[in-house]
Amino acid sequence: MAQQVIMPKLGQTVEESTIVRWHKAEGDAVAKGDVLFEIETDKAVLEAPSFYDGTLLKILVREGVPVPVKTVVAFIGEPGEALP
Repeated sequence: MAQQVIMPKLGQTVEESTIVRWHKAEGDAVAKGDVLFEIETDKAVLEAPSFYDGTLLKILVREGVPVPVKTVVAFIGEPGEALP
C-alpha cells in the first residue's frame, strides 16, 4: 500500500509551509531517513526526511506552493503500485 508523505507541522504556531526544493524526483528510490524536500516556514528552511523505504511514486505539491500542514504532498510505495 502506498504511503502518504505529509507536510510536517514544524512548530506550534506554524499552519502553512512551502516546499522550496525537492531532493528526489518521481521514480527515484527512497530510503528511510533520506531528505525528500526542503520546507520554508515563516522562520526557517528545514529538511524533511522520509519515514518510508520505497519509490517516490507521485509528487502532489510542487516547489513554491504554500500548503497547510498535514497536507499530503507525495506518495511512496512500490513501482507500479496504485495510488489511493
